[in-house]
Parts: sequence; C-alpha cells; structure tokens
Amino acid sequence: MKAIALLGGPKEEWTNEIQTVFKEAKKNGDLVIGVDRGSYLLEELGIMPDLAIGDFDSLKKEELTKIESNVKDIRYSNPVKDWTDSELMIKSVFAGYNAKSLTIYGATGGRIDHFLVNLFMFLNPEIKKYAEKVTLIDQQNLIRFFLPGHHVITKEKDYPYFGVASLAAIQNLNISKAKYFLENYSGDYPRVFASNEFRQDRDEFELDFDSGFISVIFSKDIDKFEHAMN
Repeated sequence: MKAIALLGGPKEEWTNEIQTVFKEAKKNGDLVIGVDRGSYLLEELGIMPDLAIGDFDSLKKEELTKIESNVKDIRYSNPVKDWTDSELMIKSVFAGYNAKSLTIYGATGGRIDHFLVNLFMFLNPEIKKYAEKVTLIDQQNLIRFFLPGHHVITKEKDYPYFGVASLAAIQNLNISKAKYFLENYSGDYPRVFASNEFRQDRDEFELDFDSGFISVIFSKDIDKFEHAMN
C-alpha cells in the first residue's frame, strides 16, 4: 500500500494537479493522510482522509468538529511534545500501516521554521530509517532522500535540474554520469551542490557515498504569475 499526505503548508506552494493526485490515490485504495490543518484542507478539496493526525491547534472548533465527524482514524498528539506532528505521521504510516512509500505535500513554503522542521526530521534516527521511502513535493521541487551506498537516480518528469545536499557530515561523496561530476568529496558540515543537470544522452546519474545522509532535490523554474493564474 502506498500513502500520500497533506500538511498545512500554504496553498500557493501546491502543485496544480494536487486535487487530482489525491482523488486518484483515494480511488486506488492508497492511504490518504491529513496532518493537522492538512486534514481540513483535504476536506475542502472534497477528499476524506483515512487518517488524521496532529494536535489540531491550527483549526477552529467547528473545523475540528467536522474532521472528528468524518474521519475514521484520528490520532491526537500533545501540543507540548518532543515529536512533531509530521514525525508522528511518518511513524504511523510505516510502523502502523506498513506502507511501502509515502508522498508528502504541503511540507514546504510559508514559515521557514516549519519547513526546516519537516526537512531536518529525517535526521531523527527513528525517522531516518524510513527516509528512502519518502518524497516531498511542491509546485517547484521534488525531494528524495538517500542513505549511504550506491544509487542510480532516474530523472523525474518535468524537472530538468537537480541538487545534491548533504544534510550531515559526509564521506567520499561521488556524483557521476551527470552534466557536472564530483569526486571523493568529504565534509563535516551540510553543503548543497546545486544546479546540476542530466546529460542529454542519459536519463539517470549515479550517486554514491560511504557515510552521511543525502537529499536529492529535483527542481524546475516556474513563472509565479502564470502559476497563480492557473
């Protein structure tokens, strides 16, 4: 079973096809999750979450009442807690529902502290073990995560660029068979190797490293005005 989740990030960071994506997921029997305000945002899209999780402190009383009346599995978190709603959601998806993969929308944009929470949570050892099964998507970026080893990274449709970001100390990082290559890089602080591209004769590149933690950020340029008009 696949899983797909909506967090409470700003709507202007959503992809244009987000409603279709969630409706297709529901139709296919995938697990649909709303995290905190994301639960209510899904209902606004006409989609009933299978799972709602959070402290729901961002919702009005009547909004929470609507969720409680319609969602079968609701998991309440303590607003004074060590784990974020997003972390609790990921643990529920993989440890509770045994999902094979998770795609997350609404995790970026808006408050920078919220985005950093959703990015750095993958450094939590209890979350990191699921990291390679998780994808973050917004209107301009698709983010995936990789643990040490050798990886063949396939091009994502409509994303001509990619960046490789080390989120922790890294040893012997190599990027090969891309437009720009990197050999035997080691560093003890996070670093981003941005604006790389796939070669015209290849739809994949290779990535390997001995220790650390990597995110690959697929990206595209967009016209903000054009996106707002769609």
